[in-house]
Amino acid sequence: MNKIVVVDYGMGNLRSVAQALRSAAPEAEVLISNQAHDLKTADRIVLPGQGAMPDCMQCLNDSGLKEVLLEQIRNKPLLGICVGEQMLFDVSEEGDAACLGVLPGKVVRFQLHNQVQEDGSRFKVPQMGWNRVTQTQEHPLWKNIGNETYFYFVHSFYVQPQQQAHIVGTTTYGSVFVSAVAQENIFATQFHPEKSAKAGLQLLQNFVHWKP
Repeated sequence: MNKIVVVDYGMGNLRSVAQALRSAAPEAEVLISNQAHDLKTADRIVLPGQGAMPDCMQCLNDSGLKEVLLEQIRNKPLLGICVGEQMLFDVSEEGDAACLGVLPGKVVRFQLHNQVQEDGSRFKVPQMGWNRVTQTQEHPLWKNIGNETYFYFVHSFYVQPQQQAHIVGTTTYGSVFVSAVAQENIFATQFHPEKSAKAGLQLLQNFVHWKP
């Protein structure tokens, strides 16, 4: 049985993530948990997140799961989603919050003041809605997903990896920003697969069957 644990540290769209995983892979055991034992016995881990970074990191620290999470994602497939992706980096401009430091780089805010879109309207922050993802590298999680496919975004911040090799997807909103990253057993997205219809379910299905 493929056991997938969605980490419950008090912040995140847990139910919709778990339900999307169950739809994408009904054969898998999907569990929402805040228990260290479940992370230790998981085959795969999903780290969601929403809200302000300082609050997310505080909740993760208070949950007692930070160290076991860092230990378990050294060699288990991990999918980070939205703030769950951002948490993997060193530091965030949002509240000058220290993050997990798994991937080198920082999290920055959109700077779109006075920029206008093609229709003459101003760019809004947060970005909310569908946008294209350009696949900058081949990856197993892009299997059966066309380049420039639309995914659903809700965010004001995005990651700036130090290493170009970690970037596997970009998106344009005012300027080009990184929307997907990967390193060995880690894949993480700024967009929400669980809200991204058929393409999102395909990505989740790819994650369930991924063997990094």
